Amino acid sequence: MTHFAESRSLFPETNVIAPVAAKLPSYLRDHRKRLRDRFLAGGSAAMPDYELLELVLFRAIPRQDVKPLARALIDHFGDFNRVLSASVAQIGHVQGAGPAVALELKIVEAAAHRLARAKVMQRHVVSSWDALLTYCHTIMAHRDTEQFRILFLDTKNVLIADEEQARGTLDHVPVYPREVVKRALELNAASMILVHNHPSGDPTPSQADIAMTRQISDAAAALGINVHDHLIIGKSCEISFRAQGFF
Repeated sequence: MTHFAESRSLFPETNVIAPVAAKLPSYLRDHRKRLRDRFLAGGSAAMPDYELLELVLFRAIPRQDVKPLARALIDHFGDFNRVLSASVAQIGHVQGAGPAVALELKIVEAAAHRLARAKVMQRHVVSSWDALLTYCHTIMAHRDTEQFRILFLDTKNVLIADEEQARGTLDHVPVYPREVVKRALELNAASMILVHNHPSGDPTPSQADIAMTRQISDAAAALGINVHDHLIIGKSCEISFRAQGFF
């Protein structure tokens, strides 16, 4: 079984890579250079998941071939996105994936979330709808438990706040209409978009989803707040309650 020696430094590029490069076998140096050059020349589109993951792992494990670990992570979690979305504890269950590996993966995940969020915050929802859907998929599509988020909008339909309201289990998340409306009032929001994910991958709403949405919509309407939509995020697609005629 292959064992991987992780870098002891949290920032290996700053004080480890230079001396390590000379110690790497030539085939590893050449392999890493080829991957980096391909990425810089053409981006990630033409790279399989395990090669993109190798690029991330180079920093965490500077002295060894990381291809076996990259493949092991992909095999264990299913794809690149699910590797990044896995918890630190889950990552640690894969042989060779210790704290430095988990750190690098979570840094990449956090960067992806922040980039996607920056494209929708303080933007008009209608004009940035595709970016909004991309953001929701980025942060929710690969979770293994349900999460309920609320996107709060002002009177011009500009996104002013994005907050996680609740976390749940594999197939249920507790949501309290009173708390949802209370938070909207605190933010002086004019309307809301409700968002939650289905870890099963199928975004089809349940009867409980429909009933909960109506309860929140009715409670909000009584105070002059509009529920603009409810999005259910699946693995590769989403369902809009408004588009489906539930509003």
